[in-house]
Amino acid sequence: MTTATRARTAVDVGIPTVRSASAGAAPSTEGRPDVPELVDGFGRIARDLRVSITEKCSLRCTYCMPAEGLPAIPSQQLLTADEIVRLVGIAVHRLGVREVRFTGGEPLMRRDLETIVAGCTAAVPGIPLSMTSNAVGLEHRADALARAGLSRINVSLDTVDRRHFAELTRRDRLDSVLAGIRAAQAAGLAPLKINAVLMAETLDGAADLLQWCLDSGCALRFIEQMPLDADHEWARERMVDAQTLLDVLGARFDLREVGREDPSAPAEEWLVNGGPATVGIIASVTRSFCADCDRTRLTAEGTVRSCLFSDREVDLRAALRGGADDEELAQLWRAAMWNKWAGHGINAAGFVPPQRSMGAIGG
Repeated sequence: MTTATRARTAVDVGIPTVRSASAGAAPSTEGRPDVPELVDGFGRIARDLRVSITEKCSLRCTYCMPAEGLPAIPSQQLLTADEIVRLVGIAVHRLGVREVRFTGGEPLMRRDLETIVAGCTAAVPGIPLSMTSNAVGLEHRADALARAGLSRINVSLDTVDRRHFAELTRRDRLDSVLAGIRAAQAAGLAPLKINAVLMAETLDGAADLLQWCLDSGCALRFIEQMPLDADHEWARERMVDAQTLLDVLGARFDLREVGREDPSAPAEEWLVNGGPATVGIIASVTRSFCADCDRTRLTAEGTVRSCLFSDREVDLRAALRGGADDEELAQLWRAAMWNKWAGHGINAAGFVPPQRSMGAIGG
């Protein structure tokens, strides 16, 4: 069997088989102040929780997943709805988290998504619950998700050109995505934000996407492509940067920089044609905002990941299923975040991308 034709292993596409600290083997907390929040060694405090609930996805975006998808995680290794609700409750009530977003893979691939949202709504009343989705099939579930307590949705959409969409996602599902966006707006899941990965293949259509968002009442944010693809084909020299995008958009729209209202917000904003609409750019590579990062991530298997680019994960699932109480789980989480890196180091010599791809980590 040749390298080109052999079956992919979990490690090949970003799901290492052994990667997390075992229960009872938390990272060192030497020097950590005795505070309940998720503080790290550089003084940042994580208040934004991203919860991946599945590795499955209904699309196969070229910058994220291989054509055949990621290897399935055995169902017993995934957090259950009750376990997700419990950990979200710990994050809010013991660790100071103030915003929760559900991610994947694709969250809509979980049949119990509404149960998860409703459980978290009851456990952490008043905390904004949002979701990042590709919106395929959302038209059938938007109302139920809104009733369950979901606040808003970010939709991943890189182009409104049907041919380009099919090429990028390997699926001809643009009509379903657009129907899902309309359903989310009708259900009151707002503000609805569109996330578009900035690529050479879609740069010529960037202005068309912005115009569509202006016409549709959606807030658009472009994201510089990061080395988080399962096929490991990302290359710095081929990446389209923020300034190139601004030059392209500036040929059609009047843009005025307004920056960030919140220093922890990833997107820099520009007023479009005098406002009030804006377009955002998340320049993770060329204008890094690591120094103000306030995120903590929980993978679908129940491990804490302090940074997208760190392969160190701390296992909460084993401790949870082993009978740990809420404070013991909180202490493991605090230890994981205390050891967070200063930054991703993409532009440093010797940078090595993480083993996991974005689809396995959760956005």
